[in-house]
Amino acid sequence: MRSGHLGRWAAVTGAVLLAAGCSQATGLAGVSAQSPATIRPSATPSPATVASTDPATSATPGPSAEHQAAEEPPKGDDPVRVPPPKLSKYEYAFPVKGCRTTYQRKLLVLPKTTIWAQQGCAFVAPIGGVVDEVNVQNKWRPATDAGADREGRFVTIIGDDGVRYLGGHLDSVANGIKPGVRVNAGQLLGRVGKSGNARDTGANLYFAISWKTGPAFWWVRRGMVEPWDYLDAWQSGNRTYSPRDETLALRGKLGETPRCAVQCSSKKTPQAQTTKKPKRPTRDDGTVTVNPSIAPFGQQ
Repeated sequence: MRSGHLGRWAAVTGAVLLAAGCSQATGLAGVSAQSPATIRPSATPSPATVASTDPATSATPGPSAEHQAAEEPPKGDDPVRVPPPKLSKYEYAFPVKGCRTTYQRKLLVLPKTTIWAQQGCAFVAPIGGVVDEVNVQNKWRPATDAGADREGRFVTIIGDDGVRYLGGHLDSVANGIKPGVRVNAGQLLGRVGKSGNARDTGANLYFAISWKTGPAFWWVRRGMVEPWDYLDAWQSGNRTYSPRDETLALRGKLGETPRCAVQCSSKKTPQAQTTKKPKRPTRDDGTVTVNPSIAPFGQQ
């Protein structure tokens, strides 16, 4: 009887030991298999633990850096500079270099313009070409106001585009500038001044566009084509805007040497009045008789 109780007690004790060993190794669902004594305490929970246990953060995870970069619009770069369209094979330069300028953009008397600039500013070739006419003397006189002399000192060139360009009212002509000399666009031709009929005005450059003629047709060189649209383009950076087509079309319409139409005549020089001496009567024998009314005092 006693041996039967001992056997039963041994069987129960073995079963309990076997269950304890299994639960320590594998653990129950949701229960750690490690005893509380073996867990090392931590002062602060790790970020991974907070993220996994915080309901707010676990429900709506924050956007990643790649996600933010994809949603933010990229910053704009500097604007792309597009060069102006090429309108001709010729390249031009504004005729006054290195100085502040203003000029007229409307027709006053002649189709030319006055480029206002400080005296001594550089007048340069607006295009490569050949020097045509040069006047280094200021021949203008207010008493006569001759049309051929109104520009004072001036230089004209025949550009590679076949157009003639005039710069007048110069203070001086650059060294070496003479008819037949080859020049490049932007090359110094003279200095802005007040020669010619600009002597009583501010310094300026008389600038005109025309076509080649002989010196006798001075009114043609004084300007046939309105220049301000071309000056605007050259100054703003469109250096290929050419007056060639307009100039050739106008020459074909008017002829190479049209008649003068504006400011053609010069002032007439006033002539000194002369008094005629009265004729002295003579006798038939040729003896001169003094008229008593005009005889010198004491000879009456």
